[in-house]
Amino acid sequence: MQDSRLTLALDRAEPLPPAGLIAVFGPSADADLSGLPKERVLVVQGFRPDHDAWAARGYSVLPEVDGEFAAAVIFLPRARGLARAWVAEAAARVGSGGAIWIDGQKTDGVDSMLKELRGMVPVSEPFSKAHGKSFCFPSPGPGLFDPWVAQPLMPAPGFKTMPGVFSADGVDRGSAVLAEALPARLPARVADLGAGWGWLAAQILAREGVAEVHLIEADHTALACARANVTDPRARFHWADATRFVPDQKFDAVVTNPPFHTGRAADPALGAAFIRAAASMLKPDGRIWLVANRHLPYERVMAECFREVAEAGGDPGFKVLFASRPVASRRAASSP
Repeated sequence: MQDSRLTLALDRAEPLPPAGLIAVFGPSADADLSGLPKERVLVVQGFRPDHDAWAARGYSVLPEVDGEFAAAVIFLPRARGLARAWVAEAAARVGSGGAIWIDGQKTDGVDSMLKELRGMVPVSEPFSKAHGKSFCFPSPGPGLFDPWVAQPLMPAPGFKTMPGVFSADGVDRGSAVLAEALPARLPARVADLGAGWGWLAAQILAREGVAEVHLIEADHTALACARANVTDPRARFHWADATRFVPDQKFDAVVTNPPFHTGRAADPALGAAFIRAAASMLKPDGRIWLVANRHLPYERVMAECFREVAEAGGDPGFKVLFASRPVASRRAASSP
């Protein structure tokens, strides 16, 4: 498995520095860090569910890297731009000669990263296991990887994103379909679950009747982009797991384009958890608009959680589901 690969690689390598902090970039909640001294580890994790899982285990955790380190470990992300940015960040913060470890799957681009790094720095012999590799290289210090530092992307006029956030290169088609289906007038207090970098929230704020929009997003970087993109004073921002968020007051409406992947694997249960969470956040007469790929079977869970369900729009690839009047008793029984 991926997690044991890094531990085995660390066991076979030169010892880690005897002192100093070790930054660990992007470990998922099920990663194995047993090969590292816990008291010296700083987990850098901006995805709220994983962040909270590491904090619950007693690790020091930050959503963004801060400080200087004796060594670093990078769990390779899928996005090439983000992977490069983490390497640049680690090199800038790990003293010259300090070890920087890379661990990743072939499907996440570890072979291409290895090839690139071999052309720039001396790289250790990679340890291969379970369709992936672990290897390390001595930090060159600041400068060499400056071209890899993350730069803002411009996915739509007036909006910016950063490498690694969902739909960083342009407006997601599902969000566009959902915005087209929204009525000209919306209730006063609206939640955008899984708000991303804020494009959909901006479309909600353009509707009549809206007094507040609460952007609820688990990706810390995406929410930071949303703060910069959505400057309307009616916007409220929450770095939170949407499936567990508890508002101070119930919402009049929820608008959501829920994720349906865990890593590379499709996981319809994640969208179902968004639906159940939305029902728990709504007033008795509350409403929800949700967009999903047509093949995802969300109608059943919508019917379990709401008294009225209908299709409200879409295109050949996406459907917009509308529901109203949450069923409190069924919602409680179905909650994760």
